[in-house]
Amino acid sequence: MNYLLMAQGLLDRTRRLDFLWPLALRLYLVPVFWMSGSMKLQHMDSTIEWFGNAEWGLGLPFPALLAWLAALSEAGGAVLLAAGLAVRWISIPLLVTMVVAALTVHWDYGWLAIADQGMESSRRLAGLLDWLSREHPGRYDYVTELGTPVMLNNGIEFAATYFFMLLALFFHGGGRYLSLDHWIHHAVILKLQRQHTGAGHAHQASV
Repeated sequence: MNYLLMAQGLLDRTRRLDFLWPLALRLYLVPVFWMSGSMKLQHMDSTIEWFGNAEWGLGLPFPALLAWLAALSEAGGAVLLAAGLAVRWISIPLLVTMVVAALTVHWDYGWLAIADQGMESSRRLAGLLDWLSREHPGRYDYVTELGTPVMLNNGIEFAATYFFMLLALFFHGGGRYLSLDHWIHHAVILKLQRQHTGAGHAHQASV
């Protein structure tokens, strides 16, 4: 029993480092949203066209407005996540962006973002690589020297993963110590709350 209590005590002490997991989520999401948002901003005309075109794009209403909102939310969100500033607030538009992306871009392709080996697209790619290795080994070596090619399935896997990571940040915030939100909360918010509480007590005493 003593060993069990000792082990539980050691496990509980690790909670002192629980500020690391929101930091890890933030740092993971920063390059994801920065690359996506900055790419939209660099090619805004084509982004707007893709948002609005019903034949080969998303066919969304108000494509210019939605494209700008998505691009600024992603690029600006990356900066805020990196700083740990307004993490809960910026999580809201990013969550909406992930839902829209999952439903309009990825939903029809199922769950997997990368096709597994049993899918027809992966079998065709494997056949192509096998033929290339036999008929044109030099070109095969050139194609595969930086890694094994895979077939993109474009399912909702990544969008759903980012959604759940953002959902955790929305409820928990940017974490202690290593976020601006933490220090602003202690320097400003708590002070304002104490002032408001003190004013409320003074008002009650005067009634």
